[in-house]
This record gives sequence, C-alpha cells and structure tokens, in this order.
Amino acid sequence: MFKAIVSADTLTSALDSVGVLVDECKIHLEEDGLAIRAVDPANVAMVDLSLEAAAFESYEADGGLIGVDLSRLEDIAGMADAGQLVELELDEETRKLHIQIDGLEYTLALIDPDSIRQEPDIPDLDLPARVVLEGKDVNRAVKAADMVSDHIALGVDDADEAFYVDAEGDTDDVHLALTAEDLIDLQVGTAHSLFSLDYLKDMNKAIPADAEVALDLGEEFPVKIYFDFAEGQGQVTYMLAPRIQSN
Repeated sequence: MFKAIVSADTLTSALDSVGVLVDECKIHLEEDGLAIRAVDPANVAMVDLSLEAAAFESYEADGGLIGVDLSRLEDIAGMADAGQLVELELDEETRKLHIQIDGLEYTLALIDPDSIRQEPDIPDLDLPARVVLEGKDVNRAVKAADMVSDHIALGVDDADEAFYVDAEGDTDDVHLALTAEDLIDLQVGTAHSLFSLDYLKDMNKAIPADAEVALDLGEEFPVKIYFDFAEGQGQVTYMLAPRIQSN
C-alpha cells in the first residue's frame, strides 16, 4: 500500500537528485518515508536519498518496493506548478502508479524492481577532512574548473587551513582557495583527490544554491557529498570515486 500527497517542489527535488545519475531506480516505500539508493552504470558514482514522511502533506505506506522510470516520473512531476500538490497512489493489482495534479491524471507503468541494477552498499570510509560550504560556492568551483578541464582536484591544505579546487587544462589552469573564514565549517586533514568533472557537474545540478553542503575528503579516496532539502526533511548523499593519478 502506498498513498501520498506531496508538494511538486519536494518531489522534483528528490527525483532530480537521483535522476542526475541514473534513469531508473527502486523506491523503498517505508512506513516512515521514502528511500532510494542507486549507482550509475559505470560504478563511479552513487546516491543515497531519504525523504521523511513529515515532508509530505499526507503519507501512508507499508514497506513496499517499486521500480520507476525516473525520466518519465520527472516529466510528469514537471507538469505541476511550483506550489501545486501531487497525489500519488499505488494500484497493487495493476502495479501502476496513479498520479494526480490539479485535475490531470496520469497512470505510470512501473518497472520490475528485479530488472533494475542492484543497489550498492555504501562503503564505510574514514575520511580525515570535512568541508562545509554553501551550494553556490560548489557551483562556482565546478563552473570555474569546467572552463579549463574535464577533471577537478579537491583538497585541504593543512598549513593554510584552506579548502582548494584545482583544474589543469592543456593551456589554462584554475585555482580556487577558500579559507576557514569563507566556509561554514572546516575540519583540517590530509586530503587531495582528482575527480571526473562530468559527474560533479551532474551532482551540482541537484544541489540548491542556499544549501549547506558537506564534503568529506581523503588522499586519493572517494568524496562524500551530502546536503538536506525539503526544509531538512530530505537528505541526499553522493559518493564519487576518484581518478587515480599515475605518476
């Protein structure tokens, strides 16, 4: 059983956060809210999302699992205006999702969850450095790096107590340094890793400009990026594997 009413903004934020990495996913309809975990086809990036029942206008679920085509569900949710409510109801017999938006009614065929890529295990990493900054600063760093390169180095300078972003192109370089004063929080530790910019650009699309974004970093380790949405009642965690630099 699943029946819920949610604002279009909240639903779209949740779907977009996952949709930047995968086209289809499993949604766990838990009693206390929704949960989605997925890994991209190349096994380079993963997303872990939860949306509490309190983020909905009304919410009833009993622990089911559905598979959805994210792009189709995003298109439907995108038909709603910002302030509108979206009604969702699972038809157990037909295994279809009924969606209502201000008189419009959609029936979305679901995907067999067994046919969707297996959900990843989130590795338990002890990452020594943590940077907390505003979403707009993440956007600035990604845009600056994108002007010169297709990869980006993220690190923490112990001596200067600063978070830095480096991008080296064939002819041009970009360097951005943010000190503790520029950041919301900084836990200094040895950290420097190189990442594919394409993935960070995709993740950046889902990060609200005014969000507090935390990055956990290490030495040639994955980066863990997490932020809240839906007034703190939704949480998104991304993990992105590094590009190992050959000497």
